[in-house]
Amino acid sequence: MKFRLIIILLAFFAISLKATTKEDICHCYLNNRMPVWKYIIDQLKSQPEKSDELLLELVNYQYGYIGWCLTNNRKDEALVYLKLAEENVKLLEAKKFERAMIFVYKAAFYGYHIAISKFSAPFLGPKSSSCANQAIQLAPNQPFGYIQLGNVKFHSPSIMGGSKAEAISYYLKAKTMMEKNKDEIRGDWNYLSLLTTIAKAYESINDLSNAKLMYEEILKFEPGFIWVRDELYPQLLKKL
Repeated sequence: MKFRLIIILLAFFAISLKATTKEDICHCYLNNRMPVWKYIIDQLKSQPEKSDELLLELVNYQYGYIGWCLTNNRKDEALVYLKLAEENVKLLEAKKFERAMIFVYKAAFYGYHIAISKFSAPFLGPKSSSCANQAIQLAPNQPFGYIQLGNVKFHSPSIMGGSKAEAISYYLKAKTMMEKNKDEIRGDWNYLSLLTTIAKAYESINDLSNAKLMYEEILKFEPGFIWVRDELYPQLLKKL
């Protein structure tokens, strides 16, 4: 156990010498180094004084880590970090800082609560949708609201207004918005996550040709993205 911890710490410090925290997190995402990701957000949390900008950045990294926990059946750990992230959002909301992004994360966190307990969907689903729409109203040219609205549409049953095709349209809209700033998407895990979400969404509606094109676009942008390169893309090729 101690040896593993040393390895994790060494990996963290090695990449920290070369990159910003944003790039560190992206490096973790590309290389499936989630213990390092966890270490980074724990270190950020422990900082005694954080600017509002840094706190919002921390929420983004917590948001990503919670999603990974849920995908990997670590609900108890997801709930721990979800509560921490929600506390941070409350602090930012009290200061009325980046109100559109506050609604983005509130929408996302309602969705996470639904993932933890499906029974909450009838109550929290509309709240998630409302927050995503409020984020878009406040910042119509900001992509994250459209990502969350896409998530709501993708995961909701059709009887509750869900539509995977409509979800993909929102994801694509967010993609176009992100790509207007080429400097920002380089080294940004959020952009890579969105592209992967789009590819998997195409797969879910059996649009395998567009899924293939999206995976190839991802690998052209980041050839070393382990999850896509070694798992998702090869699995798709087998289907074809």
